[in-house]
Amino acid sequence: MALIITDECINCDVCEPECPNSAISEGDEIYEIDPNLCTECVGHYDEPQCQQVCPVDCIPNDPAHVENRDQLMEKYERIMAAQA
Repeated sequence: MALIITDECINCDVCEPECPNSAISEGDEIYEIDPNLCTECVGHYDEPQCQQVCPVDCIPNDPAHVENRDQLMEKYERIMAAQA
């Protein structure tokens, strides 16, 4: 399951540099997560790094993009292959 940033985001900018897949970017009003790039840090870390550093706890799972761990690993492998 990809993650999503809710409107409680305070635009503190701590999540963006933590994302190993560059899935987080500055949106019009708050930061946004590209569900095509978000692997919940599967392949990189044990826990989603953006959730770990968020001071307002505004990065829940995105119910519109449900994926299991195997699917997230497949996405990670595709992303890494595209970067090679």
